[in-house]
Amino acid sequence: MEAFFAAAALSFGLIFVGEMGDKSQLMAMSFAARYKLRSVVIGLVIATGLLFAVSVGVGATVGHLLPTDWIKLAAAILFLGFGLWTLRGGEEEGHQVKERKSGLLTVIGAIVLAEFGDKTMLFAIGLGSQYNPWGVWLGATAGMVAADLLAVFAGAWISKKLPEKAVRWGSAAIFIALGLVLLAEAVPRLLP
Repeated sequence: MEAFFAAAALSFGLIFVGEMGDKSQLMAMSFAARYKLRSVVIGLVIATGLLFAVSVGVGATVGHLLPTDWIKLAAAILFLGFGLWTLRGGEEEGHQVKERKSGLLTVIGAIVLAEFGDKTMLFAIGLGSQYNPWGVWLGATAGMVAADLLAVFAGAWISKKLPEKAVRWGSAAIFIALGLVLLAEAVPRLLP
């Protein structure tokens, strides 16, 4: 039991610090400004739990086989699409209700794709190969959720203080910027 708590504490600390200022925090802030808070929080918990379950399960021995550059390329395209989709507007009431219903799946998909192959996933792979895997999973999941919740609450606060159009343009800018960064990381590695 001591090994479980040690693994959980170590994982929590490393992942929490590793997430500060990371793209998932920017995404969480943007999602919180656009979707229902409950959908964003549940989406973060599900995505993070899945992500770290895969990370810990994979372990360090097969981590080098994952095609992370292709996953980054897919994530880049997805973020550019999110950015353009966000810019399209749709301030009528029916559109906003429809958007909010789709927020949960959007959050889950975006977080999993953006974080797949990221440093926190690699941390969890390494920790999972050396420490109690259940402790690593719990600590890593809690650490990322805690770090991203800071951004979620900031995004929710911002959405109440700024006009909807400013939130939409800011969210679109974040998504497009993240898409361009991921594209810049993935494409050079994929070209011969």
